[in-house]
Amino acid sequence: MRTTAESTEPPAATALLRFATAGSVDDGKSTLVGRLLHDSTSVPSDQLEAVSRASRARGQETPDLALLTDGLRAEREQGITIDVAYRYFATPRRRFILADTPGHVQYTRNMVTGASTAELAVVLVDARNGVVEQTRRHAAVAALLRVPHVVLAVNKMDLVDYAEAAFATIADEFAGYATSLGVPEVTAVPISALAGDNVVTRSAHMDWYSGPTVLEHLETVPVTHDPTDDPARFPVQYVIRPRTAEHPDYRGYAGQLASGVLRVGDRVTVHPAGRSSTIEAIDALGQSVDVAWAPQSVTLRLADDLDISRGDLIAPADAPVRAGQDLAATVCHLHDRPLRPGDRVLLKHTTRTVKAIVKEIPTRLTLADLSQHPDPGELAANDIGRVVLRTAEPLAVDPYAASRRTGSFLLIDPADGSTLTAGMAREATGSP
Repeated sequence: MRTTAESTEPPAATALLRFATAGSVDDGKSTLVGRLLHDSTSVPSDQLEAVSRASRARGQETPDLALLTDGLRAEREQGITIDVAYRYFATPRRRFILADTPGHVQYTRNMVTGASTAELAVVLVDARNGVVEQTRRHAAVAALLRVPHVVLAVNKMDLVDYAEAAFATIADEFAGYATSLGVPEVTAVPISALAGDNVVTRSAHMDWYSGPTVLEHLETVPVTHDPTDDPARFPVQYVIRPRTAEHPDYRGYAGQLASGVLRVGDRVTVHPAGRSSTIEAIDALGQSVDVAWAPQSVTLRLADDLDISRGDLIAPADAPVRAGQDLAATVCHLHDRPLRPGDRVLLKHTTRTVKAIVKEIPTRLTLADLSQHPDPGELAANDIGRVVLRTAEPLAVDPYAASRRTGSFLLIDPADGSTLTAGMAREATGSP
């Protein structure tokens, strides 16, 4: 049974936006997120009442909206964000997954986690302080992670008398820095998260501003993407062999299509071995279909009986993946134990996990001025730098600049399974 013609075309738009908030300490990130949730009527009454009680216990007459996202007890007691707080909400125009990330320098790694899957980053700036080092740090992380859209929210405009000149100075400085980083798009919005100006509703105090509110921009920013624009990448997650009387010879390769489109009849290559075959059938939700597109989960059946297992990557024969055992990458170190040359690790890439060794750490990035510090000797927690890894087995990896899904990886401690480092591949080289 084939699906109808209408369902064989990839979706033209998405109703979901993933975004992250970031900024220096006390710039008002959690208050902004709380205001978004509150003013868009996305807060359940019992949760709002709990926040009101917590606010009264702290001597505040009105609810502290920041508490809607500050979930850990330590965060509520200190009035800061420590962990990444994820929230889900929706308006009639779009659904949202937001990540409220910490502002402290020692929690830069948490921003990497929150922004790694984001399509938009909201960077907050205190209108009284302007662009500070942590603002530049967060902008640099957003650029490294290839976040396509950045919103500069100039907060606390009520504390500078809603002055247009103060906003314009900050917006111009940030735009210049973002351009030097290669950030493709910056939208600047003057706001007061505490008072609600230009967050969900337009401000009566800034008639000189004619742009969108934060929510209006979030609802309308284009995040549509045609999956046919990217080469198809299919990491094999599971090999299905029922061996039943009904399906004695069935051999299917199940997984989620990471990018692109695959069709019945396409010539494909299985990496890293390099063997080729033709897609004989595609099964999705119990039906045979002619085409699959990212991010669908499907099962592929090939015309030839190949030795394929979990971790192999299926790609079009005319758009192959470069495989090798030497991997150059930019990484953010996440663990309190430093990463050093000679360290033996596990490298997890899509559905494949291989042994690896850190060959060298050529440079560490200084985010304040984007300079490279050569031969640092190690990467401490929150450090960003370049590394060269040698894997025990060939690995098929795309450059992160070409694919966030198949260009990213994790380094894992083989002793206890803890995550050490998040990586963004530059290229894979060396003989398989």
